[in-house]
Amino acid sequence: MKAKEGVVEYLNQVLKAELTAVHQYMLHAALCKQWGYKRLSEHFEHLVHEEVGHSSGLLDHILYLDGTPEVGHVDAVTSGRTVQELFVGDLDLERVDAELLRKAIGHCADVGDFTTRHKLEDMIVDTEEHIDWFETQLRTIKQVGVENYLSEQIQK
Repeated sequence: MKAKEGVVEYLNQVLKAELTAVHQYMLHAALCKQWGYKRLSEHFEHLVHEEVGHSSGLLDHILYLDGTPEVGHVDAVTSGRTVQELFVGDLDLERVDAELLRKAIGHCADVGDFTTRHKLEDMIVDTEEHIDWFETQLRTIKQVGVENYLSEQIQK
């Protein structure tokens, strides 16, 4: 099937963002594991699997639209020296992703590609859930203190 104008370009931008998230969350899972925060490491590993699923779906859809997936580049991966720094970087990543998804959804609606729009709308639900999770973690750290928060992340 031939893609409508601009759709594959948006899909490749979203793919780049999803692949960047995979790399970032893999790093953050490893850091949390190294620091001894098993619960956080497992949560980041869960996020990796979600983002890999999104990336795979995007690859398939780009190919379905007779496009060429661009997988050779990712954006800069954000790291940190503390869990809070990781969360801030991840929150920023997800907010940028949400904005890109909104633009892509709007474009798909404008050109009448409702199948792609629907796929992107499903993705933005996960992105908004991730934003909420990171905001909640940062708010909880402010409320209970970083030491209390982190003591709960050591075991399941």
